Amino acid sequence: SEKEELQLSVGDREKNSCRRGSLKMVSLFLSSDQDESKAGTGVSQQPGANFSQNKILSNFPENSDDESVHSIFRKSLFKMSGYMYKNTEFKDSSMDVKEIDTYLNKSENMKEVREEGLWRNNHHVPITKPITKDSDFTLHRVTDGDIASKTGIKIKSFSNASEILDMTGTTGRKLEVLRAVTEIPTQFRSIFKEFPYFNYAQSKALDDLLYTDRNFVICAPTGSGKTVMFELAITRLLMEAPLPWLNIKVVYMAPIKALCSQRFDDWKEKFGPIGLSCKELTGDTVMDDLFEIHHAHIIITTPEKWDSMTRRWRDNSIVQLVRLFLIDEVHVIKDESRGATLEVVVSRMKTVQSSLWRLLENHNTVPPLRFVAVSATIPNAEDIAEWLSDSKMPAVCLKIDEDQRPVKLRKIVLGFPCSDNQTEFKFDLTLNYKIASIIQTYSEQKPALVFCATRKGVQQAASVLAKDSKFLLSIEQKKRLQRSANSLKDSKLRDLLLYGVAYHHAGMEISDRKIIEGAFTVGDLPVLFTTSTLAVGVNLPAHLVVIKSTMHYVGGVFQEYSETDILQMIGRAGRPQFDTTATAVIMTRWSTREKYIQMLNGADIIESSLHRHLVEHLNAEIVLHTVTDVTVALEWIRSTFLYIRALKNPTHYGFSSGLDKIGIEAKLQELCLKNLNDLSSFDLIRKDETNNFKPTETGRLMAWYYIAFDTVKQFFTIKGTETLNELITMISNCTEFLDVKLRTNEKKILNTLNKDKDKITIRFPMEGKIKTREMKINCLIQAQLGCIPIQDFTLTQDTGRIFRNGLRVT
Repeated sequence: SEKEELQLSVGDREKNSCRRGSLKMVSLFLSSDQDESKAGTGVSQQPGANFSQNKILSNFPENSDDESVHSIFRKSLFKMSGYMYKNTEFKDSSMDVKEIDTYLNKSENMKEVREEGLWRNNHHVPITKPITKDSDFTLHRVTDGDIASKTGIKIKSFSNASEILDMTGTTGRKLEVLRAVTEIPTQFRSIFKEFPYFNYAQSKALDDLLYTDRNFVICAPTGSGKTVMFELAITRLLMEAPLPWLNIKVVYMAPIKALCSQRFDDWKEKFGPIGLSCKELTGDTVMDDLFEIHHAHIIITTPEKWDSMTRRWRDNSIVQLVRLFLIDEVHVIKDESRGATLEVVVSRMKTVQSSLWRLLENHNTVPPLRFVAVSATIPNAEDIAEWLSDSKMPAVCLKIDEDQRPVKLRKIVLGFPCSDNQTEFKFDLTLNYKIASIIQTYSEQKPALVFCATRKGVQQAASVLAKDSKFLLSIEQKKRLQRSANSLKDSKLRDLLLYGVAYHHAGMEISDRKIIEGAFTVGDLPVLFTTSTLAVGVNLPAHLVVIKSTMHYVGGVFQEYSETDILQMIGRAGRPQFDTTATAVIMTRWSTREKYIQMLNGADIIESSLHRHLVEHLNAEIVLHTVTDVTVALEWIRSTFLYIRALKNPTHYGFSSGLDKIGIEAKLQELCLKNLNDLSSFDLIRKDETNNFKPTETGRLMAWYYIAFDTVKQFFTIKGTETLNELITMISNCTEFLDVKLRTNEKKILNTLNKDKDKITIRFPMEGKIKTREMKINCLIQAQLGCIPIQDFTLTQDTGRIFRNGLRVT
């Protein structure tokens, strides 16, 4: 009878090549019987390692009948570091495996592939490293007679292994569609030195990015190698711009500081050698940064920071030098709190461009500004493209389907019963005890990442798992973990790490975070618990991602994660350089299970939230003289994403559905007027005799220092007779500090600072116990000004944040 097996063939040629230490993907093996699936299986190994059969097989249970919970956990969770094996045993058949042809014949095609060292999708792994992950296997149907080679290793495979998995990410297309890196001019090739071919999504985008200057929107699943697309656009600019590159600037904008620093580290290495300098602009950077940006070619920043910089753009020629504007995670535009800033910044860049056009008679001297935006899978990417189109050329919109994702992702939503009288905290705690079985079922002995709602929750869940289950680690792994543990400052973490479990959140010492990230990246750490901040910032791929509860704790209340958060977290499952399949599990209440299934199936339409924040942004544009009267205000609105969506979905923005274009424009103009009246009622703008708007001194300060309208309204109540105590209380109530949270475990320290007869306390103690965010801010401001030391890392972090924002406000 025919057995279905996965064969790893290692012939003599491979042994030699391994000895030589060359890391060519090892030669391709062809079965003579089955013509239809002539697929290559590569095995790569550390140079000089002995590829001995018994060593590998020791990773598998001798008899798979008594697979009890514990025996699965006792199996080593990880591969021995020098080898590859694939344990493709799935517990449920919902695995989405598509029938795919692997186009490999004995033709030149075959030789070519062999010479290139099998094309790889490992876009982030330099080829010089030994590849110890199972990224390049092709499942292959083999009959008993085929397994002649002594070194062939049999591994139990899918129940329906006749379905071939093609691991190139080119699902069923001829390999010719993959473009080679040799297309890139020689002097820029070093930017793409980590792989010989672009992947499917990049190959599809290459012509538009590299050979045209059109604005470009790409909508692709996380893990499609979108960074490379930005790099192609930068390469295009360099190919076109004459040397020396004195007057060109590239702006890369990402919603979160962690993403920016990751990009900065990466691009400094890549673009430094070809003569481009990078500068990271995040947080509240001081004016001397302006000087540094003058010399930087690539500016890496957040929407908020770029907004506050460009609010001074008239006396700041830098903005006019920007030739390429890269927007990462553009779907963040729908975010209630931050989307508006992203939208305004891009619209401002468009306005700057068109006002330069108006100023300069000779249009040829105006350098073109190109937008390239990248987003996760969204249904209305065309709207983003329409928004980024200029008068001359519509933007290109490229959509890459989920099935083009280099790593096939299986998404699972689990609903758990939750009684009405159960609090969120209680429900969250019950989920801790379900983690072990989820990891056992879905992790396939590969690294798992578990997202929790709070920092405290992260630690609790990690402790529960360490008690619940034992991970059998190899001696080498144990030694390495012991070494890492010895250098950790956090003692709780030190104990957990030896069990193969760890946690990671923004309140930890930076050095501890780096150690944990390192251990997880090399595969020594089976399970890492973390908060959602990690999802966006640090690139730590895992084979399995678990979202433990879909509620998180924000500003003292529990609320559901935004879709962006969920997609970001899921995006951490399976990265192309390590995996061919991956799993994401969402744990939620039974009642919200349907909602998340819907969300994963193709997401909601992206809408604008600018109409909720129009007042601050209008004021900024008036200060910039972008908006000078009501007609110009409407023209400015026309350059926004809000305008495009209001025409298509007026009811979302509170307009009636029967309106035509003229009607909707009239409504938007009304909305503008209402906000302009609010501004003038607080004397932030004035009208001159020709009905033009002029900013007042206060309005200018509001725009320059990035102050919220609510804060300004509050300051108008100041009479001048207030005591110091009253002023501190007032500042503590400002909207600028909304992101400071009061955590339960901080209350003890704060109460001691407020009132304690044995210690130095703050100058103006508050009534009662500290129970609100405002009281915490008040307490920290006073402690800092009173030079009272605070022995708590997270509170020191918060104090820094309060004073950075406080400097603007005061």
